[in-house]
Amino acid sequence: MELSQLKYFQSLANIHQFTKAAQACSVSQSALSRSIAKLEDELGTQLLHRTGQGATLTSAGEHFLFHVDRVLRELATAQQEIAATTEGNSGVVNLSFLHSFGGYILPMLLSEFHARYPQIRIKLNQNNSAYLAQQVAEGKTDLCLCSNMVMSDNLAWNYLWSEELFAVVPKDHPLAVRASIELSELESEPLITMKPSYSLRMVVDQSFELASSHPEVVFEGDDVNTLASLVAARLGVSLLPHIPSTDHLGIVYIPISFPTCRRAVGIAWNANRPLSPAALRFQQFIIKHFAGKKPDTLGDDSWGE
Repeated sequence: MELSQLKYFQSLANIHQFTKAAQACSVSQSALSRSIAKLEDELGTQLLHRTGQGATLTSAGEHFLFHVDRVLRELATAQQEIAATTEGNSGVVNLSFLHSFGGYILPMLLSEFHARYPQIRIKLNQNNSAYLAQQVAEGKTDLCLCSNMVMSDNLAWNYLWSEELFAVVPKDHPLAVRASIELSELESEPLITMKPSYSLRMVVDQSFELASSHPEVVFEGDDVNTLASLVAARLGVSLLPHIPSTDHLGIVYIPISFPTCRRAVGIAWNANRPLSPAALRFQQFIIKHFAGKKPDTLGDDSWGE
């Protein structure tokens, strides 16, 4: 049994006409017919009902097609992975990411990746969760660093790390001296947070709901650095991951003892579209980078390891 026989059979099973199937396979009709007949002889069964209008599958043909589809799909995946190991050292990767990753996580990742694969160019796009999910679904971006809250049927998502959220207050706030607080203690504080379309905002809302607390939202923004700056200006408090670039602002990150405030972060891609060798290289780099890392080490110097 030859690979070409399986491809010819799959094409004919989908098109149902010998002439058009032969054209799709770039072979003559007689060559395709002989190949299918030889395949049936080897299997010892009839795969097709031949008519003047074309061909339809027999019961045996339908069962065989199921396995042929799987074999050819697995073969295509294997070829893609092999190509990535030999050809994935150049090309362009379209990478989307949430606003909150741009200031402290993504630059370190890109720097390390560029040092290993200088010929691969990364095109970046930053937006909110809902828009990024739409881009991945429509094939407008290869990969997306995002929360798992943006998932849909045609998106695949691989967990990378868990990100702790802290209560963020000005350094002279009464709570700033505390080793930890319960989220309900922010009930009377004006809240500065992301807009509702962001996954970070969804986690914040869920956390306050678990704490049976509903502080007044006084500002909704698009950028975590802006939120931190407004907290430093004493306009309110916020719930944010620790952002090293904001340490100079005069704000304090306080651990939350109840409820647990964490956000799962991963890398997403369109499960119905094969990744390019360069995109597959970046995807594997990201997954291996986070494998085995402890969540509490993701914001410190271990990033460079």
